[in-house]
Amino acid sequence: MNPVEGGLLISFTKLLSLSFGKQTTMVLLGLAIAPGLAICIYIFLKDIYNKEPKRLLLASFFLGVLSIIPPYFIETAALPYFNTSIPSLATLAFCVVALSEELSKFLVVRYFCYPKKRFDEPLDGIVYSVMVSMGFATIENINYVFTHGYTTAFVRMFLSVPAHATFGIVMGYFIGKAKSDSANSFRHLFTGLLIAVLFHGTFDFFIFLQANEAINEYVSDALLFAGAVISFLIAIWLSRKHIRLHQQRSKELFKPEQHA
Repeated sequence: MNPVEGGLLISFTKLLSLSFGKQTTMVLLGLAIAPGLAICIYIFLKDIYNKEPKRLLLASFFLGVLSIIPPYFIETAALPYFNTSIPSLATLAFCVVALSEELSKFLVVRYFCYPKKRFDEPLDGIVYSVMVSMGFATIENINYVFTHGYTTAFVRMFLSVPAHATFGIVMGYFIGKAKSDSANSFRHLFTGLLIAVLFHGTFDFFIFLQANEAINEYVSDALLFAGAVISFLIAIWLSRKHIRLHQQRSKELFKPEQHA
């Protein structure tokens, strides 16, 4: 092979590598974005009687993306102070990760979405809460997928991202109740945040327990993972129930002549 042919072969190899690299990036990006987008569309379609303006939904989604910033700094600063003991992992799961993330999402829904005039029926609490949650989950998912690759992309597509949606639905159910029951609004808002934190913390706690060697002597990673899945399935059951309840309430409140 002469130098010219060798140079052409090297150039072609670099070009081919760059091309496949770009394709891989686009595939990973698609896998990272797809679950959050699919869930947003699903919830949008569930809002049958009085659909929310798309611009408000998009704004809520992008504010959800930004809502990852406070938890990122809180978790980064707190992580060095924790170890793999069970009490430490529990505190990290519930009081640091779950609380910081759910509170950040809650504040967006409470102070951006909740005061809007178009937030006028109980189901809106779920719709806006999920949009914010999916903004948060999507940017988080992009980071995880690009760091860990295809296996993580598929696991998170069917577990972690939908889990964020269920936390948002449970929280949004009570935010919707607060809007329609102003006399007890604080109780509903606090309950929604608390339950979302409990479900999120339980989900993370079972996953974090895989780092505890003493636990792993008696319980396999698969069983610990199953614990996270069970908490997720319970959250799905509650989410479906809450959507049905608020859909029924929205149907009762809907006045077609006001939206003609």
